[in-house]
Amino acid sequence: MDFTFDSEQHDLREAVRGLLERAYGDAEQRRRVTGTDPGFDEKTWARMAEMGLLGLPFAEEHGGMGAGPIEVAVVAEEIGRVLAPEPFVEAVVLAGGLVAAAGTDEQRTEVLGGIAEGTTLAAVAHAEPGTRWSPSASAVTATRDGDSWSLSGVKEPVLNGARADVLVVSAVVDGGTALFLVRGDAAGLTRTGYRTHDGGRAAHVRFDGTPADLLGTDLADRTSVVERVLAEARIGYAHEAIGSMDTALRTTAEYLKTRKQFGVTLNRFQALTFRAADMYVSLELARSTALWASMVQDAGGDVVAAADRARLQTSRAGRHIGKEAIQLHGGIGVTAEYTIGHHTSRLTAIDHLLGDGEWALSRLAAGVDGHETVDPLGAPYTG
Repeated sequence: MDFTFDSEQHDLREAVRGLLERAYGDAEQRRRVTGTDPGFDEKTWARMAEMGLLGLPFAEEHGGMGAGPIEVAVVAEEIGRVLAPEPFVEAVVLAGGLVAAAGTDEQRTEVLGGIAEGTTLAAVAHAEPGTRWSPSASAVTATRDGDSWSLSGVKEPVLNGARADVLVVSAVVDGGTALFLVRGDAAGLTRTGYRTHDGGRAAHVRFDGTPADLLGTDLADRTSVVERVLAEARIGYAHEAIGSMDTALRTTAEYLKTRKQFGVTLNRFQALTFRAADMYVSLELARSTALWASMVQDAGGDVVAAADRARLQTSRAGRHIGKEAIQLHGGIGVTAEYTIGHHTSRLTAIDHLLGDGEWALSRLAAGVDGHETVDPLGAPYTG
């Protein structure tokens, strides 16, 4: 497998890096942006739209760029590198992915075109209180009255739900899971936004007979569609985590080269150098796994299993690198004024979005008996 980027992907990375470095190269600027609603910079979001980044995975006939998972991975990694708070994975990969997979041609043109242009911020309302990373809806129900639909129930947390112009909502219909579009100004819709520990935004969303449009033309159970798009979003988050871990490692390595103790720089202490080397190993293993998962997605393979493997590796690497970065920075590592703690907070948040590492491990372990047993000594297995 070829894990190298081609010239166009390199150019994309440099363009995105330049844009986001100008916006968030100064950590104080990110703190100012995340300190006020909506928690991201609308001007930077508009510039991303102008560059075509918000329409990367969408078909050209729906206003997109017709690019693939590798290009999405490039953008997500650069977002993680500077902790840019723009909701790229949430709006483009997750919400846009559901509309692209289940919507009618008219809905795709309207919603995906709006996302690509930066005029429509879409959010997914799928998680429900008391549930744990299920691809099915359970508490929000949809009721039909002729050709009209209404929703009732609560969704939480809904990432960027208070700011969203349109919500993609999962709801129970005839025992299955259907998808609906709800406008941000719909009657009976109550949204209570709040700040998350990593500086992002989420919302408690209540539907009380809220008018909704069915996504698609039939009432087929969309559980498998939700499962696949959630997996694609986990891969996107894996690349965002890679960017964040890369910055955390580089920042830590530079600190070890400049901070002095007992008259010498910290990198002269072999034990600390070994710990930094272990961080590098964790990062590169997670990077290769995440890129492999994107290649599986691009090839039309088992994206759900690939996403679980990527989630497991990035979860372990993120926890390892975040903790070590703080420890190797000493006292300043835990202060809000220094970036290392913010990277660790974001890595922790990513780990708990759409299923954490232990959850992914349990899913992978459940399928172990579906593989043939191999004797490491080469003898045939007779058990």
